[in-house]
Amino acid sequence: MKNHISKVMVLSLFTAGLLAVPVLAHAQDPKNKNAPAASDQTTHPKPAKHGSIPFHGKINAVDTSAMTLKVGARTFEITADTKIFNNGEPATLSDGKVGEPVRGTYKKTEAGKLEALTVHFGAKTGGKPKPGNSNEN
Repeated sequence: MKNHISKVMVLSLFTAGLLAVPVLAHAQDPKNKNAPAASDQTTHPKPAKHGSIPFHGKINAVDTSAMTLKVGARTFEITADTKIFNNGEPATLSDGKVGEPVRGTYKKTEAGKLEALTVHFGAKTGGKPKPGNSNEN
């Protein structure tokens, strides 16, 4: 009886293997339109990032001739579209002073450069007051 069961199991596994071979061969067939392409099975390209990235720190250098602003190890390019403010008022790049706090937003160009979108010179003002720091009596 055991011999009969083992023969049936071996024949069943052999039959299942024979049935699986054409399916696998069909999936590798380059003429097969239903099989996923090899490029679909590898990595997918990352979608382009949209929007802006914030930055903050102290100004290390201001170059008005090259139209760049260095904050830490990063150098931001200033374009005609960059909005610049000094203590909340419209300003120019020359208003930025080395050592002064600065914050803003930028985007990374296709060439890998950092293009400033907004630049705010001076300490951050306004905003929501912190709880417990009220001067009301």
